[in-house]
Amino acid sequence: MHIEPANRLLRLPPYVLGQLKQLIYERRQAGGDVIDLNMGNPKDAAPDAVIEKIREAVLDPRNSRYSASAGISNLRRDMADKYKRKWGVELDPQTEVIATIGSKEGFSHMCLALLGPGDIAIVADPAFQIHTYAVILAGASTVSVPLGNDDAFLKRVEDVLRHLTPKPKVVILNYPHNPTTMTVDAAFFEKVVALAQEHQVMIMHDFAYGETCFDGYKAPSYLQVAGAKEYGVEFTTLSKPYNMAGWRIGFCCGNAEMVNALGTLKGYYDYGIFQAVQIAAILAMREGDKHVEKQALIYQERRDVMVRGLRRLGWDVGSPNGTMFVWAKVAPRHLARYNHSSQDFCMAMVEEAEVAMTPGAAFGALGEGYVRMALVENEHRIRQAIRQLGRALK
Repeated sequence: MHIEPANRLLRLPPYVLGQLKQLIYERRQAGGDVIDLNMGNPKDAAPDAVIEKIREAVLDPRNSRYSASAGISNLRRDMADKYKRKWGVELDPQTEVIATIGSKEGFSHMCLALLGPGDIAIVADPAFQIHTYAVILAGASTVSVPLGNDDAFLKRVEDVLRHLTPKPKVVILNYPHNPTTMTVDAAFFEKVVALAQEHQVMIMHDFAYGETCFDGYKAPSYLQVAGAKEYGVEFTTLSKPYNMAGWRIGFCCGNAEMVNALGTLKGYYDYGIFQAVQIAAILAMREGDKHVEKQALIYQERRDVMVRGLRRLGWDVGSPNGTMFVWAKVAPRHLARYNHSSQDFCMAMVEEAEVAMTPGAAFGALGEGYVRMALVENEHRIRQAIRQLGRALK
């Protein structure tokens, strides 16, 4: 019998990152030592005290039961406390904070809660894949505008809001940005709120890299702007700042009606995060500020090594103020050997240099010609990766 999947799956393009992952696996099976800079998957350890806390919590049989899909009350309260401490944002932990199974799950389910056939979301190009595909999986459509962090970008968004029929329902933002590492200041979000007010549109801001910042830069929260909660929500995660990616714990905070809609959907879909993880996450937020700062310094040092090395290759690369990535424009002479395709280039580099990177085109048409490289390996391995790229590209 031929199985016909749902139309929502047929609307998805081939998952480039899945193909790349398979190629890395095959190369390693053949004995290759691939330096994997493809995914933002932290290799450093979570804080010692957090690991001890989860060990303790796992031994309590009460924590093996189903938990609350919205997150236990102490967890939500501590996230509200963290927002107050770090960004000066007042949140009601009962109505304006919900725990999610990582920010990716929360974002995806929020799209399902807010959007359906006939609805439109504005997404920047390039964009992290789920910001586009979660909308498509919800049955809605996206309109892409070229990414920016300035008035020109907001003017492009406003033009779409003013002239497109039906009017878009949601604007999706992400700063510090994955993959481009682009950052903004608080004044940018003031203009976003003014735009949302004028056009009565919802805002969804992915703040996954809000605590992974360098050189004294402090990323602003969308929610710290007056009036922000009236129009939108913000997604955060413990994955990156605390090295807890596999623990799958994140948050959605902000507009109470949007949070409630997500909570209603999650009540049908899941039974919440393993409670031992939630208990350990409380400790992370209470005691982990120094760990977050230390981890950011580690990424900053790796960034410096990678940027210097790529510039020696002749690539055009800035020094990012945030995220755990470097966004690099491959030298045209290097890309020319691979059909001027960032995807072909990255596939070839797994074979020829044993270095894995993410092709910029995987994030949208305007990402073509670029690669994203994650700062997950130590400085020695990053230098080794640069040497191997240099040899392969001679």
